[in-house]
Amino acid sequence: MGATASQLPKDLLSEYQELTFLTKQEILLAHKRFTELVTREDRTSAVTRVPMEKILTLPELKSNPFRKRICHVFSTSELKDGSLTFEDFLDLLSAFSDSATLEIKSHYAFRIFDFDDDGTLDQADLEKLVNCLTGDTEDTRLTTEEMRQLISNILEESDIDKDGTVNLSEFQHVISRSPDFVSSFKIVL
Repeated sequence: MGATASQLPKDLLSEYQELTFLTKQEILLAHKRFTELVTREDRTSAVTRVPMEKILTLPELKSNPFRKRICHVFSTSELKDGSLTFEDFLDLLSAFSDSATLEIKSHYAFRIFDFDDDGTLDQADLEKLVNCLTGDTEDTRLTTEEMRQLISNILEESDIDKDGTVNLSEFQHVISRSPDFVSSFKIVL
């Protein structure tokens, strides 16, 4: 652990603690895990990006059905390729930490579920969301009628202004009534 601490300056560690919901130990562990994904040649560059494909090898993300969306939402890459810097990675872990607030968690959950990034969850987003949860294979995929009925039920329950979509405010209202959400929306290294 001494080697990891020396690679992350104390002032930066303190700054990360102030800006995230992570403890000093969690930040150091995140740094160690992130550094393990960086190729030796890239370790010398100032801002290192790890490709999404490498991030997805982490056991904590490997089996998450939203793993690619998670990378895309937290990536600051101008290429929109889902690659992450260490600070992107910290933001991801912070939002998924036990200490993150319901407001933060629901905001990021909404962004992850908003597959077309248009600020609303429409029928296409909800269909992709359901397929991610059920598995998008012949054996697990819902029939057209089952999908239509499920999306109709979701919109009936969530779409307060009845515009055919769920906006962030409506989503947060639904999430606030779900006691399990905060404890299940997490990634622990």
